[in-house]
Amino acid sequence: MTLFTLDALAHPIVQAPMGGGPSTPALAAAVSGVGGLGFLAAGYKAREAVRADLAELRSRLPDGVPFGVNVFAPPGHGTDAEHVAAYAETLSREASDSGVGLGPPGWDDDRYAQKLDLLCQEHVPVASFTFGCPSREDVERLHRAGVAVWVTVTTPEEAGAASAAGADALVVQGVEAGGHRGGFDDGAPGDVGLLALLQLVRASVGDALPLVATGGVVTGRAVAAVLAASAAAAQLGTAFMRCPEAATARAHRDALAGGEAPTALTRAFTGRTARGIVNRFLREHSADAPSAYPEVHHLTAPIRTAARQRGDADGFHLWAGQAYQLAEAMPAAELVDQLAHEARAALAAATQRLHRPA
Repeated sequence: MTLFTLDALAHPIVQAPMGGGPSTPALAAAVSGVGGLGFLAAGYKAREAVRADLAELRSRLPDGVPFGVNVFAPPGHGTDAEHVAAYAETLSREASDSGVGLGPPGWDDDRYAQKLDLLCQEHVPVASFTFGCPSREDVERLHRAGVAVWVTVTTPEEAGAASAAGADALVVQGVEAGGHRGGFDDGAPGDVGLLALLQLVRASVGDALPLVATGGVVTGRAVAAVLAASAAAAQLGTAFMRCPEAATARAHRDALAGGEAPTALTRAFTGRTARGIVNRFLREHSADAPSAYPEVHHLTAPIRTAARQRGDADGFHLWAGQAYQLAEAMPAAELVDQLAHEARAALAAATQRLHRPA
């Protein structure tokens, strides 16, 4: 089977998969429908829920229009798993104030094998992986089903491992990115800025493998910058969170629109390093949070759900990239068109500056 390549896109713009709510079939369809690449987020969902999302997405798109599905690769056991019980003690008052109990802090692989089966059965055009790299055997199986494989990397070493496994493209995630660090090992999360990382990864894997740049990219000018730095496309997440098609919680939307607080990296909410807008929960619990994903994710889930439902922006994660203040509230299709127009203008202006006589 012929695998998807980024050359098939009218616009080199990818909507990042945002697990836990914001990503929806409507959002992915809107982006893919105007020539970008929309993504569904399979993380945290049962296989049949992902199947239902796929059916809805396909019902919204003409046959043959590409899209992607993101899957969590099985995470390694966190280096601080033995400290989860102590962290639970620090959260006891948080849970009491919320009127809920803490969740059971078990480990799981987010139904990885089931979702791999589904990707192959449904012949999804693109599967991207976060938190790790699929085995060469899994990559070859996906290829036989006509599925192109992308792997999220945060270091040149991870890029080399993904290339060796047979990845068709690398999602190069700079430290500016909102949400979870997508690399392989939370004990040593990549902390390199996007432009520097693009250069390092390109030098590591050579010119043949396409790079998809993500992290702090919100405007068309930023899209132009990463394209000039050798990326084949830009992946944006925070930029799409204020779109009406996204299922972003109201309190989260308001925090993005407010634009007053900085962002910071924390393990407080899930036990895995992630970037969010600084709020009370992040300030009070980051110092005590162990590296233990998904144990801490399950532990805090009831607290975070309760806070989200009551509209308490201080009580749940407000994932956002470092440039979140630039995100606009507009339909996703309009946003893709605007980004593409701005990127073309920025690249043309840069080219003109390079041709100025000395």
